[in-house]
Amino acid sequence: MEFVRYDINKYSPRQMVTLPLVLLLIAGMVLGYTTLTTGLPLRPGIDFAGGTAVTVFTSDSRETIEATFSAYPLLSVGEGVGNGKYLQFGPMDDAQYQSLSALINEKYPDVKVDQIGETFGKTLQDQAFFAVLLSFIGMSIVVLIAFRNLVASGAVVLAAISDITIAAAVMQVIGIPLTLGTTAALLMLIGYSVDSNILLTTRVLKRKGKLEDKLSGAFRTGIIMTTTTLSAVVVMWLVSTVGQIQIISEIGAVLIIGLLASLMSTWMLNAGILKEYSRRSGRK
Repeated sequence: MEFVRYDINKYSPRQMVTLPLVLLLIAGMVLGYTTLTTGLPLRPGIDFAGGTAVTVFTSDSRETIEATFSAYPLLSVGEGVGNGKYLQFGPMDDAQYQSLSALINEKYPDVKVDQIGETFGKTLQDQAFFAVLLSFIGMSIVVLIAFRNLVASGAVVLAAISDITIAAAVMQVIGIPLTLGTTAALLMLIGYSVDSNILLTTRVLKRKGKLEDKLSGAFRTGIIMTTTTLSAVVVMWLVSTVGQIQIISEIGAVLIIGLLASLMSTWMLNAGILKEYSRRSGRK
């Protein structure tokens, strides 16, 4: 990886934080624009928007299935093992849903149907938002207690926010919907981000020695940790994508995006802030 040859001591703090802050600003603009136009920062899946999920076993092609249900709000057709097809429909009124059910039972007798109402989806949406917010609040309190330093704690929280924001913006751009699974992936990213940032902050603020040596040592350890996790997630994503397990594939994709963003937010943004803070503290 090109990032492995990144020299954490070569660049000034201003150079280190510029790119992460620019990308954070762009990601914030993407999510802000989506919120203004749709009411949500990310396109919701049927978990949050409501809809109908249908699992059928048929040799019909994707095109045939799309033509069969062209009169209904078919969102996607996922393929699984053993001729399994996973169909997702958007919200429908009762009459349209009854018509769809009749058509499904006529065409595919061996079928599994799961329906999520819009009200229940809105409830899940609110609970997911509360879970993410509570995670950030809890993380911020723990970090502040651990370091008792507003600059260091703020840098850790900012890095975590940058990680999640960039991951969410990329999700919106490439079309990964917000579901219960991808929400869980975003929550996992908070843990990964805090882990690497606490490693960096502890090495810099609580160990003795030259600042350059502490930064280099933390970078070597942190890059091994993150790339090991990233390698495992890439394998999971490849296997689930080849096996056409959609939810695992989406979770893996979100984790890959977030871990790549975490490398930048930790070893450029947070490291740059800590480097400037340590130098000013040393001069004082």
